[in-house]
Amino acid sequence: MSDFVIKPLSPVLGAEVLGVDLKKPLPPETRSSLSQAFLRYHLLCFRNQTLTKDDQLEATQQFGDLDVHVQSNRSADIPLIHIVTNLDEHGVPRQAIAAKGSVHWHTDKSYRTKPSLATLLYGVEVPPEGGETEFANMLAAFEALPKERQEKLSKLKVVHSWPDSVRRTNNREATPEEKANWPPVPQPLARTHSESGRKALFLGQHAAYIEGREEEGRALIDELEAWCTQPRFVYAHKWRVGDLLMWDNRCLLHRAASFEGDRHRRLMHRTVIQGTAAF
Repeated sequence: MSDFVIKPLSPVLGAEVLGVDLKKPLPPETRSSLSQAFLRYHLLCFRNQTLTKDDQLEATQQFGDLDVHVQSNRSADIPLIHIVTNLDEHGVPRQAIAAKGSVHWHTDKSYRTKPSLATLLYGVEVPPEGGETEFANMLAAFEALPKERQEKLSKLKVVHSWPDSVRRTNNREATPEEKANWPPVPQPLARTHSESGRKALFLGQHAAYIEGREEEGRALIDELEAWCTQPRFVYAHKWRVGDLLMWDNRCLLHRAASFEGDRHRRLMHRTVIQGTAAF
């Protein structure tokens, strides 16, 4: 793998990796180079992969410990794989299923005391148009704010809440089991990236309110999310079959763009790497 190439995908974030086969064990020097690229670009796109579910699990574990999926849409044969698709039980594409995707800006599992470090999403079937995954660079967005405002925001905590999230975005109440498993958790509004030491705004659809400011806190969250998701901070990834994206949940928001879900098939396999408590 000494001939692999890393090329930037946009000025704001992301790089594609050519010449790496994730079915094979990564030599230490390759893994080190990829780790440095991950810190620099925050998102890596491994092109031209041909991965079974088992292959993806093994590839993920080369970068960290697997996180467990405790929600629905787990693969029946391998529960550690999360299925992201618009196909019904008969394999027919349905717009209603596509519309249930993660169309709101979010970072994975931010409602947990230990949010996910990284997500790996593999494109098995992708629509010919639409269906991009958009990413917002929360490090760049925070650093573009005036220093005085950075200091004020760094003193605040934002409460991430799964029950609040499903109420606002899915129009349903969380089940008693969900409430017990994921009670609201305060996170730093300006999260320190553990490896770079830089700060990133930590927001998304699970962010419910500012701790101690329940009334006006929602407006601040909405204002900051609008700031962070300006085009100058965003990269939209146009999928190709065989792409495996790995992104840093500590400093990126992401969401799925819409597509003609009743015409085009979309099938992705998702794995997640365990993280640590935010600070």
